[in-house]
Amino acid sequence: MASLRVITARNPVHSALFLVLSFFSAAGIWMLLKAEFLSIVLVLVYVGAVMVLFLFVVMMLDINLEKMREGFWGYFPLGATVGTIIVLEMAGVIFHGFQGSDADVPAISANIGNTKELGKLIYTEYVFAFEIAAVILLVAIVAAVALTLRRRKDSKYFSPAAAVKVKSTDRVRIVKMKSEDKVDPIAPAVPVAAPATPPATPPAPAAPQK
Repeated sequence: MASLRVITARNPVHSALFLVLSFFSAAGIWMLLKAEFLSIVLVLVYVGAVMVLFLFVVMMLDINLEKMREGFWGYFPLGATVGTIIVLEMAGVIFHGFQGSDADVPAISANIGNTKELGKLIYTEYVFAFEIAAVILLVAIVAAVALTLRRRKDSKYFSPAAAVKVKSTDRVRIVKMKSEDKVDPIAPAVPVAAPATPPATPPAPAAPQK
């Protein structure tokens, strides 16, 4: 039910939360199948890290839902075809697994755990699939960062590529100026005579009163 709501919910944030519920359900199934390591990794990696990244991207993009729904029916036939092919492939893998006998399963020694056995299978038989999955996750992380990157006008932008290409002639400019009269710093300075001040005139005597 949660997986169905992932693709039918109208709000992308609700779809991401339903996907978290789907991951918890799958982790519970793996715990019942005694695959404890896969169950814990699913909760820690996908629910704790990947879904947080999904929610961050969905909330930062500010998606216009009305504009996205305009071409839904135009892409519906292609999406339905791809979905049908994926469902048939998964059904074929599951039916083939149930048809196999216990003799085809390699024996596991008693002193080895399922975690170590899983690691041996990933890095031997499924190493190329593991590397392809790692590259896909790396591309998804780079795409998420590129989509959420916004240049702010009130912050200073620095381009490392432009800084590497800068030459010395672009930073330093030599300006030629005329030289001034040179003053010998050893010669004593000639004191400048102060201008002579005229003597002060005595005040005139007061006139006698009658």
